[in-house]
Amino acid sequence: MIDDVVAGRLTADDAVARLARLPFADVGDALVDHHRHLRQGSPEAVYGPGKSPEQCVRIVSELIAHGSGPVLVTRTTEDQRKALEAAHGPALVAHTSMLWRAPEPWFTGRVLVVSAGTADVPVVDECQLSLRAHGIEAMQITDVGVAGLHRLLARLDDVMAADLVIVVAGMEGALASVIGGLSGKPVIAVPTSVGYGTGLDGVTALLAMHATCANGVTVVGIDNGYGAACAAARIARSMRGDAA
Repeated sequence: MIDDVVAGRLTADDAVARLARLPFADVGDALVDHHRHLRQGSPEAVYGPGKSPEQCVRIVSELIAHGSGPVLVTRTTEDQRKALEAAHGPALVAHTSMLWRAPEPWFTGRVLVVSAGTADVPVVDECQLSLRAHGIEAMQITDVGVAGLHRLLARLDDVMAADLVIVVAGMEGALASVIGGLSGKPVIAVPTSVGYGTGLDGVTALLAMHATCANGVTVVGIDNGYGAACAAARIARSMRGDAA
């Protein structure tokens, strides 16, 4: 913002108006955090569940009008998506996540998102779009779970070439241990709620990933593709030498 003032792209009055909204803006029933990018290196994201379409529109309006970075909304309903696109125009959409102002990719390393089954793809989509919001493009490999390990072995070169791997798996979550035992690069495991009765809506995969004998695997919460992407972005910025 200071650079914009010096260059004449932003008036001093407009800069003062923006500063008045830091560190957050009150939009009625939400406090929009404009300061998060300065603290963490990435802007606030909007979590859709529990919010009305009108609330989502107000929050996104604030972020678009008074922020400069990407605007990400996760886990939206159809009504929320219709209201948001009517107010703010088309977004990049992956499953139920939406993204406006996607930044240019900046990370030159290879990020890989691997899913055990096709049923895990909704979580993969959330993860992929969240990575895109952080300026990271990721390669995807789908349906290579341990029930047919030869499918993963056919893509072993891609796994070993990756600088960071996100593994998305339900059932017993074994794929994270397999990849964590093969690759020495950072591995982030995402348990999903996919599975039969004893999968316990993802609890079995969560506990199995935490108990993995592949030391050093990082585990996020059940179905938390967004959280995995944020963890990957922190690692990527550290690789580049950025301060969060």
